[in-house]
Amino acid sequence: MDHIAVIGAGQAGATLVETLRKRGYEGRLSLWGAEPDLPYQRPPLSKGYLLDEMGRERLHLRPRSFYEERAVELHLGAPVAALDPAARTLTGPAGETAFDAAILATGSRANVLPARCTGGLTGHHVIRTLADIDALRPEVLPGRRMLVVGGGYIGLEAAAVARRIGLEVTLVELNMRLLSRVACAATADWFRALHRDHGVDIREGVGLDTLIGDGRIEGARLTDGTELAVDVVVAGIGARPDTALAGAAGLTIEDGVAVDEYGRTSAAGIWAAGDCCSFPWRGRRIRLESVPHAIHQAEVVAANVLGAEMPYEAKPWFWSDQYDVKLQIAGLNEGFDEVVTRDGEGRSHWYFAGDTLLAVDAMNDPRAYMVGKRLIEAGRSPDRAAVADGSVPIKSLL
Repeated sequence: MDHIAVIGAGQAGATLVETLRKRGYEGRLSLWGAEPDLPYQRPPLSKGYLLDEMGRERLHLRPRSFYEERAVELHLGAPVAALDPAARTLTGPAGETAFDAAILATGSRANVLPARCTGGLTGHHVIRTLADIDALRPEVLPGRRMLVVGGGYIGLEAAAVARRIGLEVTLVELNMRLLSRVACAATADWFRALHRDHGVDIREGVGLDTLIGDGRIEGARLTDGTELAVDVVVAGIGARPDTALAGAAGLTIEDGVAVDEYGRTSAAGIWAAGDCCSFPWRGRRIRLESVPHAIHQAEVVAANVLGAEMPYEAKPWFWSDQYDVKLQIAGLNEGFDEVVTRDGEGRSHWYFAGDTLLAVDAMNDPRAYMVGKRLIEAGRSPDRAAVADGSVPIKSLL
């Protein structure tokens, strides 16, 4: 192959070009990113970077010299407008470029508040990109009043950082409890208590109706009719895979760009990796949004583009940092029918379907997380009574 084009310059895109060179690919290699910055870490954006504890250059995954030394063409601030799988061309700002293989790593986009809620006012934000955080930083000042819309992990992390800075924070969640889509009631209860202990006004079963103001936000009306004085709003209402380019090119879309176990899309010569794609896993199709997944899948897909024929075996794990708490999650909890609580170094919740361990939420309990992760990856399940008994050494569950 004379030219491999990687479209998307996030974690997956950066890993793809690095892995292709590591595996001996010596042809032309280009990396196309819509944002003007070098590929960077996203998790610190809403934490260290927003808190001004981490500079911009520290966010970069690699310095520019890394790409130059490996002869990776960087096309940054250069969104790809079109992809033609039949002709094997992409259209960038300077026109068409031919390729032999293209790998989509376009990631996901934050969901934004609907226009009927915002009314054209300024002062509402999302948390996804460097530009998002650069726009938010001047707004996050001690004593100001923030409304966080959404009680998932992004919303909770935003609330935690805002309280650290000294803002008054109200968080609204339209569903009847926090984390309703991603965690059990016990985990939600634990985090609700944590945030209330830190002064967050949490309101569940109520959402945002409309923002109020003249030009910029001055308040918010909630779905229960309550009106709040508000200076800044952060929406943490999830993300969606960025499939616009793939969809326009006629690729199959199934909750993301559909790929097989090797990373191939429905079009010959086009591959995908990371947040933007869905893939087969244990008899169903899933899509994951996490740094470990983006790295691991990108490594596998890069190998397969070069002929490895290596199936991707996802090992889902995630984390969230809130105040002095590190939440670590192993596995996927879909289909659980029982949650077993264990008190050890911290607190952990173990999800079972019958006798099968599906997932573990570990709050400040790294040992429980590591044991749970090893069990899940090995396809083994511990005795539930032993899990619940804190006097049973955690390692014995292995």
